[in-house]
Amino acid sequence: MLIAGYVVYSKIVERIFGIDPARQTPAYSMEDGVDYIPIPWWRVFLIQFLNIAGLGPIFGAVAGAMWGPVAFLWIVLGSIFAGAVHDYFSGMLSIKHNGLSITEIVGIYLGTGIKQFMRAFTVLLMIIVGAVFIMGPAKILAGLTPDFASMTFWVWVVFAYYLLATMLPIDKVIGRVYPVFGFALLFMAVGLIVALFVKGYHIPELNITNIHNYHVRADKFPIFPMLFITIACGAISGFHATQSPLMARCMTNERYGRRVFYGAMITEGVVALIWAAISMSFFGGIRELNDVMTANQGNAAFVVNEISNSLLGKFGGVLALLGVVAAPITSGDTAFRSARLIVADFMRYKQGPVKNRLVVSIPLFAVGFFLTQIDFAVVWRYFAWSNQTLATIVLWAISAFLKKGNKFYWITLIPAIFMTSVTTTYLLFADEGFGFDYTFSSIVGISIAIFTFIVFLVYKRK
Repeated sequence: MLIAGYVVYSKIVERIFGIDPARQTPAYSMEDGVDYIPIPWWRVFLIQFLNIAGLGPIFGAVAGAMWGPVAFLWIVLGSIFAGAVHDYFSGMLSIKHNGLSITEIVGIYLGTGIKQFMRAFTVLLMIIVGAVFIMGPAKILAGLTPDFASMTFWVWVVFAYYLLATMLPIDKVIGRVYPVFGFALLFMAVGLIVALFVKGYHIPELNITNIHNYHVRADKFPIFPMLFITIACGAISGFHATQSPLMARCMTNERYGRRVFYGAMITEGVVALIWAAISMSFFGGIRELNDVMTANQGNAAFVVNEISNSLLGKFGGVLALLGVVAAPITSGDTAFRSARLIVADFMRYKQGPVKNRLVVSIPLFAVGFFLTQIDFAVVWRYFAWSNQTLATIVLWAISAFLKKGNKFYWITLIPAIFMTSVTTTYLLFADEGFGFDYTFSSIVGISIAIFTFIVFLVYKRK
């Protein structure tokens, strides 16, 4: 279904947007040798894939597998009809608007008030992403080197790399190293799924009888909305909308947008599907996975370590873990890069001189380091909700763009309505939110989604 979604549905999405292969892209019209640089499409694809494939399609899928086979349904349908559509339009709209950041694009279609909110909200999310994607890899690396280096040591190493990658022109580090790491991540996924079948693990099937909640704490973690927040990057992610403009500034032709933006999300969906399947089968079943996750306080890194080393052997396990470590690190550095560009865009602060990049970057890194001192589980939960909230706002902005151009806006309007109900219900129900009763939270969340739909209809008439 994921492959069919790319082959068929992505062409429909492309037709609705209306590409112009003859139009000059920002990579040429605004080339600056730092952020606007023409890069071959296949390299852009691998960079985009690694940018968006952080801990989400791995850790999120492992945690999402605790709900059972219903996770497969969300990964597949979410990737095809929500995530890939969201990523494609956010990237192509950035090309259309000379490589603007997603905050500025949202402002164009939803107004100045939303733009100001988005600027602060998105920069904060990027810093949270950077912090999350430091702590996750540092934990795994510390586990590999218990006698050599602690987690604090690896946090500083990752931070040093972040500063380097954020400051240098995009083709110096990111353009050269990311394709290699992208290959490692794909090798990991293919190697694991082959090992799964060769060793005869039983994958729970998706059918009408087992679409129910297998989570060990089903009362606190109902499928709606908790599953849709937990499996974020493997289905739809607002973080992706902040990364697509980075690649929009390097794209040499609009016809490559479908391969890069839609294709990278489908590839990430495949990775998430593989990790969800392995997690449900490796320990003997879904109940056993819940036991393991509960015993390790929800630490998905433990599951990733166990699976990689057991299924791929020592050498394969190291390569797989490199992929798992590289994915979040490379998402984290581009998160800080995105934050720098968003701040620079609304300050109209040129980023050519190194001094200017330092002025913007240092405060961002200072806040990010402070967040690494907070419990990882707490930071991750706030990241998950803010990530999906950003995706929801971007879907509404895309719907406004489509309506303004008299295009088929339902393609993003339906996902926007659904994600509005998910994010508002989660905020009302979750412990890290308001902690209200589930029935009350669901009714209010769905009502707010209906209200935003009515507001859109009013906007449509105007």
